Amino acid sequence: MKKILILLTGGRPQGNTAQLAAAFAEGARQAGHQVETLSLLQKEVKGCLGCNACRYGKGCVIRDSFALVAEKILAADLVVFASPLYFWTVSSRMKALIERFYSLAQEDPAPPLGRYEKYPVKDCALLMTAADDLFWTFEQAVSYYRFALIRYIGFRDRGMLLAGGCGDTSGPPQIASTGHLERARRFGETVCPAES
Repeated sequence: MKKILILLTGGRPQGNTAQLAAAFAEGARQAGHQVETLSLLQKEVKGCLGCNACRYGKGCVIRDSFALVAEKILAADLVVFASPLYFWTVSSRMKALIERFYSLAQEDPAPPLGRYEKYPVKDCALLMTAADDLFWTFEQAVSYYRFALIRYIGFRDRGMLLAGGCGDTSGPPQIASTGHLERARRFGETVCPAES
């Protein structure tokens, strides 16, 4: 059994992204994993100020919900980033959260792959929704995920589910009329391979 934390952003509590994350969580629970979904609609996490207080043993100076979120990230085996596509990348709430990972870094005298610090080792996955479903719709978001979370922070990628064609952004969520929810359930069931 793995501890899975889903970090959910987006503007609608019952929107496409929330439904996608719920389907993933259902599949992961069916596979025997412990799953918690944390909505950043309910927890405020502001962007990094770049003050470097965290580099001098003072901890993060911003008073918001990040300490709670960080505690849950550190306790998880797999962190799932669930975001709608906003202006061709992850939502600003998600980006603010990822920026704050800066305060989780520790010194590393021999950093791998050109990094100059080390981060907790975690598995991660990406869930995204969008109205568009063009060949380039998720290109920028995937690039950011791979560069920031996989290459630099060093999380281990367990895959992505990029759910395009979920309906006009001014109308009701339409993800239920696509095959994305079933794909999300299957992804949740298989995201963590069985331990031998």
